[in-house]
Amino acid sequence: MKRYAGILTAMTALLLLLLAGCSPRKTGEEQETALQEEDIQIGLSFDSFVIERWMRDRDVFVSTAQSLGAQVNVQIANGDVEEQISQIEYFISKDMDVIVIIAIDGDALTDVVRKAKEEGIRVISYDRLIPNAGTDLYISFDNYRVGVLMGEALQEALPEGGNIFAIYGSPTDHNVELVQQGLSEALEDSELKIVYEAYCENWLAELAFDAVNEGLEQETDIAGVMCGNDDLASQAIKALAEHQMAGKVTVVAQDAELSACQRIVEGTQEMTVYKPVDELAKKAAQLAVSLAEGEDITGTGAKLRVTDTVYDGTQDIPYYSIEPVAVTAENMDEAIIDSGFHLEEDVYLNVRQ
Repeated sequence: MKRYAGILTAMTALLLLLLAGCSPRKTGEEQETALQEEDIQIGLSFDSFVIERWMRDRDVFVSTAQSLGAQVNVQIANGDVEEQISQIEYFISKDMDVIVIIAIDGDALTDVVRKAKEEGIRVISYDRLIPNAGTDLYISFDNYRVGVLMGEALQEALPEGGNIFAIYGSPTDHNVELVQQGLSEALEDSELKIVYEAYCENWLAELAFDAVNEGLEQETDIAGVMCGNDDLASQAIKALAEHQMAGKVTVVAQDAELSACQRIVEGTQEMTVYKPVDELAKKAAQLAVSLAEGEDITGTGAKLRVTDTVYDGTQDIPYYSIEPVAVTAENMDEAIIDSGFHLEEDVYLNVRQ
């Protein structure tokens, strides 16, 4: 009897040991949720996709962040600043590690960015500075330099001087002010004179068409048009064409959109400023992951070190800048095609048939 009792006790002990080593299995959904909670979470808030380049920025940023083990939640505000504020508040409620913002109106976002910072979330001003908010990083191109390059291109194309129109982008975009400053300085000692200026709210290209027509009602003797980006330039050139002036008036812009590169080799646009957005988006993703990991991105041991600063209105914040490049028909192949930004057959689609 004792023998059977001993066997029973041993079996009971073994069963208890086996049960102790077991735990309930997680469902596939639970395992995925747990995995996501371990990943770095980045919120990426876009102004809109009105400007062609933003989709390229998104794709490179997301793929780079994912390769570094981060998950990216992309939100698009479609030019509505209240919607963008709501989306940033959603990111805060989701306790994102980092929020990256392409601001519609930087001034309008200051309070919600401060709120994110109070919650311990790192914030990056991407391409456009958010003032007075103390963001952890501002990463962009040298937008003042963009304006200088436009002014220099106008001077080179128009050595005898003349009247020009300046069609700027959205007045709420901090970069517009920087471009304007650069353009003004570049034209200071030239014979070129800005006789008409306009701003295009939310970067709506159709407003550039209206602006050129309005400017021509005031002054028809013009030599050039500076446009805030290539999308605006497309509509400015459309307006010029209706007055039989396309190709006769020098047009400069920025972003190196495919359609702009085509217009340059065709002869209706003189120049565009190429901003390597792939590099910008890749560097931003790398720095976002570094911030999420608690790294001091300004320290000597940083994987990608930020050495410059910019004053945001209340304090100096880390600033990572990338140099823009002026592109004309002369250096199109070297700057755009050799870099892989656009394909040769696409750029020369309408001139090599």
